[in-house]
Amino acid sequence: MWKKMMIASVLLISMLPASVFSLEEEKSIIIEVEGDAHKWEQYIKDYYPRIEVVHVYDTLLQGIALRGRMQELDRLEKAEFIKQSFPSQTYQVHIDESVPHVLQQKSPLLKAPYTGKGVKVGVIDTGIDYTHPDLKANYRGGYDVVDLDEDPMETQQEQGEPTLHGTHVAGIIGADGDVKGIAPDAEIYGYRALGPGGIGSSVHVIAAIEQAVKDGMDIINLSLGNAVNGPDWPTSLAVNEAVNMGVAMVISGGNSGPDHWTVGSPATAEDAIAVGASTPPMKIPYLFDRLYDKQISLYPMMGAPSWDITKKFSMLYGSKGKKQLRDATDQVVLMERGEITFTEKAKAAEQAGAKALIIYNNEEGPFQGAIEDKVSIPVSAVSKEDGEWLKEHVVQDKQWMDTRYETIVDTVASFSSQGPVTWNWDIKPDILAPGVAIKSTVPGGYMELQGTSMASPHVAGALALLKEAHPDWGPKELKAAILSTAAPVTEGGKVVSPTAQGVGKIQPLEAIEAETFLYDNRLAFGRVLHTREERTQYVTIENRSDTTQAYTFRPPKQKAGLRFQVPLSFTLAPGEKKKVPITVRVNQQQLPGETPYVEGWLELEDQNRSYQIPYLLLTKDTEFPRAMGLELALKPFSDEEYTYQVYLPLDADTLDVDLYNPDTLQYVRSLFEKKQIERGVVKGTLTKEEAGEEGVYLAVLTVRTGEVKQTFESMVIIGEDHIIEERH
Repeated sequence: MWKKMMIASVLLISMLPASVFSLEEEKSIIIEVEGDAHKWEQYIKDYYPRIEVVHVYDTLLQGIALRGRMQELDRLEKAEFIKQSFPSQTYQVHIDESVPHVLQQKSPLLKAPYTGKGVKVGVIDTGIDYTHPDLKANYRGGYDVVDLDEDPMETQQEQGEPTLHGTHVAGIIGADGDVKGIAPDAEIYGYRALGPGGIGSSVHVIAAIEQAVKDGMDIINLSLGNAVNGPDWPTSLAVNEAVNMGVAMVISGGNSGPDHWTVGSPATAEDAIAVGASTPPMKIPYLFDRLYDKQISLYPMMGAPSWDITKKFSMLYGSKGKKQLRDATDQVVLMERGEITFTEKAKAAEQAGAKALIIYNNEEGPFQGAIEDKVSIPVSAVSKEDGEWLKEHVVQDKQWMDTRYETIVDTVASFSSQGPVTWNWDIKPDILAPGVAIKSTVPGGYMELQGTSMASPHVAGALALLKEAHPDWGPKELKAAILSTAAPVTEGGKVVSPTAQGVGKIQPLEAIEAETFLYDNRLAFGRVLHTREERTQYVTIENRSDTTQAYTFRPPKQKAGLRFQVPLSFTLAPGEKKKVPITVRVNQQQLPGETPYVEGWLELEDQNRSYQIPYLLLTKDTEFPRAMGLELALKPFSDEEYTYQVYLPLDADTLDVDLYNPDTLQYVRSLFEKKQIERGVVKGTLTKEEAGEEGVYLAVLTVRTGEVKQTFESMVIIGEDHIIEERH
């Protein structure tokens, strides 16, 4: 699992070193500084008059936005006040049927609909196409922290790899046209933190959060993230501070599921609302062979038309798609993943007259993918095993396949990242919202996309409805309302794990009417390292109704090795709050040995409804990633010195990083080693000589703590002229 996690966090450089650009070329950058940013603002104005200070960040980030020619910016290289900055840490972008599904009229008490009128929602993303007819009426402005101007338009073709993600997210929140968002009257503000290709840095994200907070946003949506599963990464800390300043923060959990420990920062922030993806009502296609009684799951690729084949079909093998295909009229083409992009494969199949394309994996298991240009045929992925079966039994034997459809609703999407979070062992995601086959706005039209990036704006839009209905609610009340009223998802008659769904699926209309708030209603009891321990967590209960309410806790079903102690029944007067302890006594010798995750649900009842409260504790045998987020990049303005950093959730005795040839897996050299390392963000520098020969390498990290040893893999680039081939 750890290998998959680390490879998935391949880092692309979002701010290239100065030597890549012409010295006469003007560039915009953001630098982090030591100490008071305003002090260094004046210093730069005095001693670097040809560099324009565009903006000073002093709340969530001590930083300065600068614009100037590269030859002038180069002069800042040796300035001691420039903090070690790591521009390579990548943040990447992770509704017709979903909106009515989310806004089903379940309560007779709700007499008037809310539309988010007067509520300010900031979208920190790739920008917004504010000229889109469904968005232009609600767009109110924003800022571009990539180019440092007030035009947060999506990246255009002439600027680099174009983007559409932010426009799609904005449409889910507040589109008002052919597509209707959750809150079609909300005021939408765009903050472009991710540039060409949808890539940006921690500095860009934090700067965008600070700008949005200063602009008075009520709610901020971040459908982005990285692979660092820790609560104290800089962007997570910035999110917590924004909540303290009165802004509700909604963040996509990530698309690296279903493995545990895959929720990435900033969704790991304790005060954020981290969102996982569920399915709205939909028909899921799968392939079926009657002769072999074989079912094959299809994973539709984002950006391609939906699979709508109803008749039997034959298949044509197209290898990896590099060679021109023969006539594929009325056939489905089967290709192997690799060598060229998914889009190029789809175009080749389309030109050959195929009715659809299936791409099978080149490594174990299924995968997710996206088509980056318009195509007219459906494109789906299958696992390596299923692809090889199709090649042998359908293509070679010239057999025919059927498509069958299964209707599903309210299940956790297979790609949705799961918790817990390292170090504080928190339950994330917090909640689920629709994130599969979501139609929304994109530049020039509409498109279906999927991902937790699509789930998060459903929650942001729902909070806009709550904020309109209750203008006095701040981020804590908004979070309490939306989490208290969520409905746990069940599959096969069993409630899904809290680490996959948090408290369950969103029910915004229930939240608007909520008469009971549960604060801190995810009981994370932490890691239990001794044979016998007692742990206590607290839930704060508030009676929001006009009458006195009686409350009763019901402990979970008895489990060997666990004994819960819950409060006796009590009453709360209107407006009264009560902080109550929930205690669990653990005997690890009696716990079932098959799983290190001990989790489940407690129940709380008032006079009107019941509330499900998830709990989680980890045993001494629980495995978790002990290192993640390795970065290596040239120091800003320099081509002679590298900076590196890696995140360790716990202290470690040793950390060794060795380089291997990514093709042959032969050992090349040691990159660096450290001893007696404290937990957190581990930083350092390497000279050009210490970094060694330029190239693309497979870095193997080995972490030792006592008798525990773990290894992880991550791709790294040494030098400035190398590109890691995107893995399709």
